[in-house]
Amino acid sequence: MSELVFKPALELGRLLKKKKLSAMELLGECLTQYARHNDAINAVILTDLSRGRAAARASDKRLAAGEALSPFDGVPMTAKESFDWQGHPSTWGDPAMVDNIAQKNAVALQRMLDAGAVMYGKTNVPLALADWQSFNDVYGTTNNPWDVTRTPGGSSGGSAAALATGMTALEIGSDIGASIRNPAHYCGVYGHKPTYGVVPYRGHLMPGSVSISDITVAGPLARSSKDLTAMMGLLAGTEGIEAHGLQVKLPKPPFATLKDLRVAVKLNSPVSDVDQAYQNRLIALGEFLKKKVKKLTYEAAPAFSDEEVYENYITLLRATATKRMSDAEIDAAVQKARTFDPGDKSYVPLMTRAFALSHGAWLRANERRHQMAQIWDQFFGDWDVLLCPAAASAAWPHDQKGERHERYIPVNGKQVSTIDQRFWAGYSGNFYLPSTIAPIGLTPAGLPVGVQIVARAYGDLTALKVAEWIEEEFGGFVAPPGY
Repeated sequence: MSELVFKPALELGRLLKKKKLSAMELLGECLTQYARHNDAINAVILTDLSRGRAAARASDKRLAAGEALSPFDGVPMTAKESFDWQGHPSTWGDPAMVDNIAQKNAVALQRMLDAGAVMYGKTNVPLALADWQSFNDVYGTTNNPWDVTRTPGGSSGGSAAALATGMTALEIGSDIGASIRNPAHYCGVYGHKPTYGVVPYRGHLMPGSVSISDITVAGPLARSSKDLTAMMGLLAGTEGIEAHGLQVKLPKPPFATLKDLRVAVKLNSPVSDVDQAYQNRLIALGEFLKKKVKKLTYEAAPAFSDEEVYENYITLLRATATKRMSDAEIDAAVQKARTFDPGDKSYVPLMTRAFALSHGAWLRANERRHQMAQIWDQFFGDWDVLLCPAAASAAWPHDQKGERHERYIPVNGKQVSTIDQRFWAGYSGNFYLPSTIAPIGLTPAGLPVGVQIVARAYGDLTALKVAEWIEEEFGGFVAPPGY
């Protein structure tokens, strides 16, 4: 039965509907994986088994009556710890928030529950969701199932690790700096960063906050691209005030077959060098697709520099943090920003200037961001998708010393800042574009890597369809050894 827990969620839903097994049995199989492996991985950090079993029993009654709520009725799921689950804490990994008990479910989570998904637990995150590793003083460290000495990614690291080990079949995460994308890439699963605003974010906010920050989105993770597509069918749509007048209707892909597809591939960047072992997998995918698509190029890219993208992204990304900063902290940033050479575009000066940004300066940075978004949209008049890395390398060894920007990872024989690879997060995320991560094989070191599939704004179904074709034609999820 261990192979059962690695099947795509849609396939599990079909087995349930055909009464090949029950929701209670399927939940039991996932809980067996949890019991066997969670001590070593620490992906699922909070459980409510009585609630999960009650949900499974309710699913079995509906399935027996032929009244399934969705293709996922009876399928086990977990959710990122920061999503509100009524009656349980949303700590964001912060000991000061252990008493932050959710009064109701996050909207995205509620939509999955309304579809009959069987929620039994929450998965680990870094402190304040602010790392590409997943460790905190509340729940400890989550390990990568492919190599427990390495990070599973962050901030949805527990989500990806739980999926990769068969502890769950469905997950929801969030992404402002590749927090869905890099865990999917590091753990060999699928993740989708939707177009900004398409999936409701409410119920995934710090206490006392009701406004949604710039850039950040909620979205699905799973073990199959088709699962992501089906989840987006449930998750997408406005809520609250916006729902009084706005609806979401994502357009169908503008192509019918793989041979109609126009593909641009970006392998590397002067801002963030990509490890050659990872590039080789991207090249293998590109050369495979070249024989099957209408046209493919390694040369085309939007008409702006990578350096400008990085500077603009870090400026707007770090500016979002000022919502939680005190006036004294902002004043200190203003003073510190004056000590840097104006031409210094390294991370700490960019971050400090973002903390010190005047409203006028933010508006100018935002204006340039939207000008570049127009250039992206023109680019997608010629190309359906752009394929690029999700990060600079495969998963890297745990490093919890100091600040994030003080840590280094090995790339092509050199030690480089972990922060540089944020370029690959902002390349699409800063412009609100949808991006899907699909696994594309293993490096010679036996670590999974994924391709980032970027489409034009609201082209979520385009990116997802390309991920489906890659899964069908090139390869998809593979379970890590030993699970």
